[in-house]
Amino acid sequence: MNRRNPSLTIGAALVAILTLSAIIGPLALSTDPLAIDLGRALAAPSRSHWLGCDALGRDLFARIIWGARLSLGVSTTVVAISLAVGGLIGGAAALAGGWVDGLVMRGVDIVMAFPGFLLAIALAAILGPGLVDLVIALTAMGWTGYARLVRGEVLSLREREYVEGARALGARPARLLLQHIVPALAGPVTVQATFGIGGIIIAEAALSFLGLGARPPTPSWGNMLDAGRTFILVAPHLTTAPGVAIGLSVLGFNLLGDGLAQLIGRRR
Repeated sequence: MNRRNPSLTIGAALVAILTLSAIIGPLALSTDPLAIDLGRALAAPSRSHWLGCDALGRDLFARIIWGARLSLGVSTTVVAISLAVGGLIGGAAALAGGWVDGLVMRGVDIVMAFPGFLLAIALAAILGPGLVDLVIALTAMGWTGYARLVRGEVLSLREREYVEGARALGARPARLLLQHIVPALAGPVTVQATFGIGGIIIAEAALSFLGLGARPPTPSWGNMLDAGRTFILVAPHLTTAPGVAIGLSVLGFNLLGDGLAQLIGRRR
């Protein structure tokens, strides 16, 4: 373990486990997460079913693994789209400056005035349950943070001496952007995106818990929590397993983001 940056080591390990589980797990499992076996309903953890079975006798371990794929897929997709949209808007506003910058950022402020999760709930309720609609709702919640981050970084970077020097030597705006500004944005944006994935994992689980995310029987940690709460006294493993999966995943991305922030801070 890196003693100077344990957050980076632990976070990277947890994220690696989650990523491998999401990518390799469904391919390696022989158990169908949708297979119903009422004879094993609410079965406790055992050798044949490591995490037990749900109310329909479906293997909980298989559903957790498939839920990891859905959760990681949705969160990375939302963060990628949010970063692309927010980064373009924030970067363009900073480079344009003047009234354009002011107008764009006032629009961002208006969107950010609404509580993000409530906005996602409202959009998900309007659009209806489903993965595509879920991604749209969560993206609407997340792009503003990247817009503000990129705008602030670009405003700072364009005043740096090496950027001013390149501009004085006749470098065109496109070259300044691609060779000097974008590479310098990589660090802060990566840290923000890492924290963002953890936040989206929670938001996706919450919306699915409320019935506004993935539709059953699609394995989702959120709808697994919703289905298991009815049996929390007689079969606590139904809520414990997805709850622990959510907690460890968010912890991993938060620790990784904190570790990357420390690493980048030392290099600056």
